[in-house]
Amino acid sequence: MFRLSLAASVAAIDLAAPAWGADGQKLSVTIYNSDIALVQDVRSLDIPAGRSRQEFRDVSARIRPETVSLSAAGIGIVEQNFDFDLLTPDKLMEKAVGKQVQIVRINPGNGAQVTETATVLSVNEGVVLRVGDKIEVLRADDIPTRVIFDRIPDNLRARPTLSVTVDSQRAGVRPATLSYLTNGLSWKADYVALFEEKAGTLDIQGWVTLTNQSGVEYPMADVQLVAGDVNLIGSEQEYWNRETRARAARRVAAAQPQQMAQGPQSLADYYLYTLSQKTTVAQNQTKQVSLIDLKGATGRKTYLYRSYGFESEEQPVSADVVIQFANTDATGLGHQLPAGIVRVYVRDQAGEPKFVGENRIDHTPRGMDVSVKIGDAFDVTVQPTVVSSEKISRTRTRYEMAYVVRNARGAPATVVVRQGGLGREGKVAKESLPSKRIDAYNLGWEVPVPASGETRLTATIETGW
Repeated sequence: MFRLSLAASVAAIDLAAPAWGADGQKLSVTIYNSDIALVQDVRSLDIPAGRSRQEFRDVSARIRPETVSLSAAGIGIVEQNFDFDLLTPDKLMEKAVGKQVQIVRINPGNGAQVTETATVLSVNEGVVLRVGDKIEVLRADDIPTRVIFDRIPDNLRARPTLSVTVDSQRAGVRPATLSYLTNGLSWKADYVALFEEKAGTLDIQGWVTLTNQSGVEYPMADVQLVAGDVNLIGSEQEYWNRETRARAARRVAAAQPQQMAQGPQSLADYYLYTLSQKTTVAQNQTKQVSLIDLKGATGRKTYLYRSYGFESEEQPVSADVVIQFANTDATGLGHQLPAGIVRVYVRDQAGEPKFVGENRIDHTPRGMDVSVKIGDAFDVTVQPTVVSSEKISRTRTRYEMAYVVRNARGAPATVVVRQGGLGREGKVAKESLPSKRIDAYNLGWEVPVPASGETRLTATIETGW
């Protein structure tokens, strides 16, 4: 089996200048969370009267052609085509099947050059040629060989090219807006939080990471980011959107960070963030842009135990270590927060920041409390026990519960115990500490535990509908 491994040169090829003019250009890219972006390119376009074909190079290789829109004063759209079959030596040879090319061989001993006319018969797993009355396989050996083509096939492009046939009422230069949706552009938020436990404060830095795999560069663009899960029809994204909403509905507590540069604007049921300055998003590039630099936000560490049903544990269960803060103006936050990963650091005894855990957070609206689980507590545990259970009706059950909360640390701790499975008509008949109804299905207690000690929480709970 032979492979094509030679340089192909092309003669007599006219690569026309781009149709867009250089003046008045304005490029904006709006990037969504769902591997999709809206590109809007405004440029001065010289359009003749009547019908003409305008070619727009350097559009995204992953453009969704059905979403293309071109608008300019006094024009109508007749037809549009997207040519994404890119010019390569292999593609040139494939398109030359049945046609004649020039084969140039150079004798490595004396430098003599021999040119022959050949007909390309096949390019399946190698190139098969007819040279004169002989059949020859083009080989990759030590004899320098090149192939000369007289032209580029009409459907091969050096770069992805969108061509639009327009009908113009008049001739002249005018601003035109090309807009389209493309895949291959995405963004995510990442947060770094330095937690000062004694002071009860958080220093938070936030970054947006832009990734471009769309096949083209977007130079000096106005970039906007949309936080929210847009619905995409006919793809896996529709399924994942439903799953995201279902998980959010089941989640007992939200988990998220901070404040964005240039606060968000409302966009339908989403939020729009604008980068403070133009930026170039290069092809196959991951770029980080600073969004948040917040000092001294109010926060606290807490221990959290969650039980989603009424059951006993044979062994104590470690509580979650959680960093909590309220997403309100009073805490120094108070913004709609895009989804991302929060990485938490604390200072060691020498004052050096050390990584202690991370957690992914969902989009969090203003006013919601934020809880970021950073790990499991070795020294703080909870052991629930179902002391008794009694079926009091077809839909109602009475449980007598006991929770032994232990703290092996050298300092007092407060442990939040959350009990799920309550039901809409559930109620607390008796309890040793006051509870808080978190929602229709969950109760919560804040249980103080002395250093190197334990606290026993008891409650009688009726569940059902």
